[in-house]
Amino acid sequence: MAFRSPGVETFQSWDYVVFACLFVVSSGIGVFFAVKERNMASSREFLVGGRQMTCGPVALSLTASFMSAVTVLGAPSDVYRFGASFILFGVAYTLVVLATAELFVPVFYRSGITSTYEYLEMRFCRGVRLAATLIYILQTILYTGVVVYAPALALNQVTGFNLWGSIFATGIVCTFYCTLGGLKAVVWTDAFQMVVMVVGFLTVLIQGVLKAGGLGSIWEAAQKSNRLSVFDFDPDPLRRHTFWTITIGGTFTWLGIYGVNQSTIQRCISCKTETHARLALYLNLLGLLIILVCAVLSGLIMYAFYADCDPWTAGFVAAPDQLMPYFVMDILGELPGLPGLFVACAFSGTLSTVAASINALATVTYEDFVKQSCTNLSNSASAWISKGLCIVFGVVCTSMAVAASYMGGIVQAALSIHGMCGGPMLGLFFLGILFPWTSSKGAAGGLMVGIALSFWAGVGGFLYPAHSNNTRPLDLSTAACQQANVSVMDVTPTPLSLDSNPLSPRSPLADSWYSMSYLYYSAVGFIATVTAGLMITFLIGSSRGKYVKPLLIRPVCNLCCFWSDKYKKMCWCGVNHDEDKQVLEIPDVTWEGYCEREEKGKKAFKRKKPATNNYDLTEKSNPNAGFTEDSQPF
Repeated sequence: MAFRSPGVETFQSWDYVVFACLFVVSSGIGVFFAVKERNMASSREFLVGGRQMTCGPVALSLTASFMSAVTVLGAPSDVYRFGASFILFGVAYTLVVLATAELFVPVFYRSGITSTYEYLEMRFCRGVRLAATLIYILQTILYTGVVVYAPALALNQVTGFNLWGSIFATGIVCTFYCTLGGLKAVVWTDAFQMVVMVVGFLTVLIQGVLKAGGLGSIWEAAQKSNRLSVFDFDPDPLRRHTFWTITIGGTFTWLGIYGVNQSTIQRCISCKTETHARLALYLNLLGLLIILVCAVLSGLIMYAFYADCDPWTAGFVAAPDQLMPYFVMDILGELPGLPGLFVACAFSGTLSTVAASINALATVTYEDFVKQSCTNLSNSASAWISKGLCIVFGVVCTSMAVAASYMGGIVQAALSIHGMCGGPMLGLFFLGILFPWTSSKGAAGGLMVGIALSFWAGVGGFLYPAHSNNTRPLDLSTAACQQANVSVMDVTPTPLSLDSNPLSPRSPLADSWYSMSYLYYSAVGFIATVTAGLMITFLIGSSRGKYVKPLLIRPVCNLCCFWSDKYKKMCWCGVNHDEDKQVLEIPDVTWEGYCEREEKGKKAFKRKKPATNNYDLTEKSNPNAGFTEDSQPF
């Protein structure tokens, strides 16, 4: 039980009413789309919304899905302890969205895939696809369980909000509207939850500014405590947060989450046109920056309010993640319903993340396993199987949240799993898209090397925590505190407290390899995967370019050799892209005409004559892709 300072309120009946409204509205959206789309005839309509979504709701959904409660509660706490350098993640977000919109989405959208990992079979082989799918399923289940449990525990220990009730309510409601309404329900529910998140943050910001004495006092307190020192250009990779670790490491980490993650790509390919998909990403960037600014401001306001009495050091809370809910109860506790609004804000992040995970897990399982095993499923059967998979993964993710309560310090490792898995996965897709000569064996070998190295660094960093001279937390004061009835040492640690667990004797690598910033785990995995993949390819022989579909690649040589068509053609390694390029440059080309050209190429290939295009996109490519003009307004 967390210790409380005198005067801090607990949850009241109106807070529960406001919080309950979040679940009621979310469920209602699922029911609405279940009724509206009751004639939904196929898994395609259920899993990707019939590819008729517009950019607005998809943008809100993307933002809500990846701004989980871990961000709502953890980011302000990070600013409170380490300063406002967290704002530099805005640079990483911008680079990530640019790369995703201009590199990954065009390839995935035009190839007509439903599962992101379907691309890997089209580009490499089925074995690489299955390996990547299994890694994604395991990391998503583990991460989703922690995303549900960690904020629920923090809120429970500070506000008295029922722990297990919130966990099971989250799992049941997400499963309910995912199963009933499919992707459309998930997207529109995310849009509603994004609005709740912004309103909750604004409520805290306005009341916090008033309670802390105004913007001038907040700025002065932050400046005196050195929390406004944002630009630290120290190149040391062992430092937790510097300009370089956040902009470079953060870019690799978030690109693994955004650029090749099923949850993101599934929403993008659900858009009616490629233009809508790219616009959704750019609008989503605006949402990410708004949430980021709100989180950083919340952390600075929280520090100004507790400048002379840090609740964590004083023992009023047991872990840094409890600081934000404690602060909310301190400033909003006397206003009925407003603490409930902030909890709704935090759980909006949880609901959106869990719903996105359930829908994405159902999609990859159906596309990569069920559909491959049962090839003659009717539209009705495929839709019902997709709904059944949503129920299964809803139960699995909720069970994982329960299991997280027994994991202890492993929670910290689970929260870093996106970086450890995201980097190698990003490297795998880079090999496929940017390097036409990469072979299947090179891709598989690169993935294994990347996973091994990133987990070596990540798990080692968890077992041997870095010294404080690398993390450099800023000073906190308890000079004006009314101390808790027991000392800080008597506070019972909880699984969320993530206490360090140094081993003895300390490993020789503990102060070098294991002490690197957690943001570099993804970069390590990416570099290892790409380097090993290219080396293996050169050792055993590259793939034959004529078997690579031109729409599956966007070679790096187009940038590096832009002055010479001769060198570009050489680096394409035999991929016959000229005709495909001509087709894409014709603004009024029809999809039917393009398919006719492809069918001729396919027949020529079967006759073992030089093929102009040796692939068939009539089944796998999106009819809304870049081969037709956008005819509908945004």
